[in-house]
Amino acid sequence: MSYQYTAIGDSLTTGFGALPGNGFVPMYRRMAEARLRSSVVYTNLGVNGLTTAGLEQRLRGNMGYRRSLQEADLITLSIGGNDLIQAAKASVKQPGNSSRVLRTALQECQGNFSEIMGLLWQLKMGSRNPYIIRIVGLYNPYPRFDEATDWVMQFNRYASQYHSRDCGFASIYNQFSGNERELLSIDHIHPNKRGYNVIAEKLNHLGYGMLS
Repeated sequence: MSYQYTAIGDSLTTGFGALPGNGFVPMYRRMAEARLRSSVVYTNLGVNGLTTAGLEQRLRGNMGYRRSLQEADLITLSIGGNDLIQAAKASVKQPGNSSRVLRTALQECQGNFSEIMGLLWQLKMGSRNPYIIRIVGLYNPYPRFDEATDWVMQFNRYASQYHSRDCGFASIYNQFSGNERELLSIDHIHPNKRGYNVIAEKLNHLGYGMLS
């Protein structure tokens, strides 16, 4: 028996910032194979720069995405970081309205995330086989920007509410906070190999639910 793993999301899912094979998706696949004692075949649908709005659009209209997710036993989702990056850049251009810009972006991001989760559950509705969904939480790529820290923590609280029998939330904020130099690549935004390994370990620690 083999399991189907579909990874969706942004540049964290693509493994940007690390050499091929050192992103969290291939690392997690290897960990899953060891735990499940079975082959895990994966499809990586990550897109660099993808936002929650962009992912929602793909889930609604991209038949390749939809089919891969319907057939998946294991799904990982990393999204929201680009929403923050875009909002932070916009807030710098509007210093008098930075709080409002960030607040509006967070509300839109949370609304899109809710739609994404609803679409995932619709796609899995009626599935005969057990499945698990794993959400990768956010770390703060702007640790010296207090409002960004608040943004990330609010998003993580919101996303973690989707915890259920089939869905788990991997909190990585504390692991990255204060350890950015060791865990981020030279662009200071994306994880390096060690950072991606932290993410994979956190996902693995959530277990495999009904799959195991």
